[in-house]
Amino acid sequence: MKFGDANTILSVLMTSYNRESLISESIQSVLSSSYSDFEFIIVDDASTDSTWHIIKELASIDIRIKAYRNDSNLGDYVNRNKAASYASGDYIMFLDSDDILYTDSIEKCMAIMEANPDCNFGISCSKLNKLPYSKLSSKDAINMHFFITPILMSGPGGTVQKFKYFRELGFYPIKYGPANDMYHNLKAACYTNIILFPYDISYYRIHDSQESNDKYSYLYNYYNVLKDSLVELPLHLNTDQINWVSKKNKRRFVRNLTKIFLKQFDFYRISFAIQKTKFKLCDFINGVFHLN
Repeated sequence: MKFGDANTILSVLMTSYNRESLISESIQSVLSSSYSDFEFIIVDDASTDSTWHIIKELASIDIRIKAYRNDSNLGDYVNRNKAASYASGDYIMFLDSDDILYTDSIEKCMAIMEANPDCNFGISCSKLNKLPYSKLSSKDAINMHFFITPILMSGPGGTVQKFKYFRELGFYPIKYGPANDMYHNLKAACYTNIILFPYDISYYRIHDSQESNDKYSYLYNYYNVLKDSLVELPLHLNTDQINWVSKKNKRRFVRNLTKIFLKQFDFYRISFAIQKTKFKLCDFINGVFHLN
């Protein structure tokens, strides 16, 4: 199927904000992919540097790029959802505007996804190293994630999913800050067989301004993700398993909160995190006395 046909197979989605020093290389890595039949949607979130100018320049030389710019800054996951709203592909995948897509990633992932039509969600998990890929039922995937190795931790750039399924799940949540993808991954794994890609889809570039550096925000948002998931999602776990995961989540929160306190002695940040999680004395006790 050629680009421009009525039924586009893949939409590659990128969101950007003030990435003038990185985004050109990120865009070029998509355009240089060995898999060429895709639409490439880029939504700039009202950048104040030259990011938008770079996007427009590259869009003018490759018709696969569809470039949009927000009038005001929406924030990370609201903008990811907006980018998805422009998609017309059967599948969607994200590449962050500071990362580099490996040349053969799309080709490998799409071949696997199309060979497994009963799988709506694929996620990178290079630590397993099981070639060419692993296919798991929903129940097996969730049990492996919680009790063997955390296989559902990749961010948006580590997933390939059917767009219809993404819509049915309600797009990404927006209330968990940088951990919105973690809730989405758990939710996505609840209702379908999943593919584990035993390799990284893109090269994750490390720099000072990336959101993952905000360890404090992850602290309370990730706690809330697990707390809410255990109540809201059909995770195929029995009562004992749910209690175990819940107590482990509380223990992790207590441990990380203690580390922050001992390092910074910042009572405001500690109080804010407790307020955001509605953490109670009984939760503290359960966390302290939970054994791994």
